[in-house]
Amino acid sequence: MACILLRGRFMLLQQLLSIRQEFNEKQILLCFNGPISRSLIEEIGTALRNYLTEDQVGPSVSTDVFGIYIELTQNIRHYSQMRGYADMEGSATVVVARHGEAQYSVLAGNVIERTDGVALMEQVQALAAMDKVSLKAAYKKQLRAPREHEGASGAGLGLLDVARKSTEPLRCHLVETPDGKAFFSLLAVV
Repeated sequence: MACILLRGRFMLLQQLLSIRQEFNEKQILLCFNGPISRSLIEEIGTALRNYLTEDQVGPSVSTDVFGIYIELTQNIRHYSQMRGYADMEGSATVVVARHGEAQYSVLAGNVIERTDGVALMEQVQALAAMDKVSLKAAYKKQLRAPREHEGASGAGLGLLDVARKSTEPLRCHLVETPDGKAFFSLLAVV
C-alpha cells in the first residue's frame, strides 16, 4: 500500500510541469481546490486583486472580477456551514482565467444536496434568460423585498449581482454523485 501511495505522489510530481503548461495555455490565473475559510477567501482575494492590478485591468473589470470571486466563494462557505458539511465535503473549487486581452472567467463549484442543486440550476437558468434591464429590475425588487431569517438567504441578491456583472449569461452545470449529492458549478464571464 505504501508503494502505491508513493508512486501516486511521484506521478503527480512528474505531472506538475504538464499541469503548469495546461494552466498557462488556458491562461488560468488562480486555481484553488479544498476547504475554504473566511481568511483564505480574503488571502486569495488579495492575490487576485494584486494580479489584476499588475495586469493593468481597468478598475471596472477588476472590481467585477473580484466581486464575483468574493460572492461565489462566500456563497460556498455559507452553504457548507449551513449544511454542517465537514471540511472536505464543504470544499470549494475555484478557477479564475483570462481570455484574450480583457475578458475573465470566474468558475466556482462545490458539493451540494441534489435537490438544492436542481433548484439552483433553475434559478441560474432563469437569470441567464434575462437581459440587463430585467436583471436590474429584479435586483431592485429583491433589494426592496423583506429579508427572510438569517439561515435561509440562499442565492438571491448576491447571485443577481453576479448575473448583472457578468457580460455573458451565467452558465451552470450539475453532476450527481453516487452518495446522493451533486457537484454544482457556475461560470460568470466579465
